[in-house]
Amino acid sequence: HVQLVESGGGSVQTGGSLRLSCAASGSTPISCLGWFRQAPNKEREVVAVLYTGGIRPYYADSVKDRFSASRDNDKNTFYLQMNSLKPEDTAIYYCAEALASTLDDGLGSREYNYWGQGTQVTVS
Repeated sequence: HVQLVESGGGSVQTGGSLRLSCAASGSTPISCLGWFRQAPNKEREVVAVLYTGGIRPYYADSVKDRFSASRDNDKNTFYLQMNSLKPEDTAIYYCAEALASTLDDGLGSREYNYWGQGTQVTVS
């Protein structure tokens, strides 16, 4: 069983930066790691996806060139570096892991088996 614990959210001014962390425990083979966000009264949307096997990461158009996802295998932790933050980035951010058995393209929340608790990011 995999458990994901997020940290790093907070409040920041427009143009600022934050780095979210997602520490994973458990030894289930994972196919990809995703970052999602959900703003009030909006559906959860994918922000970034890290694939295994050397596939290029995916970034939503709204965050491309501002956000960067990475992982540290030694620490079993993955990260979302967020730069040039905008008010429209305000949301609860979730990390998630998907198994090969449920993975399609990694862009849908239904493909993910394990989720972090969420961390609030507020940009003003």
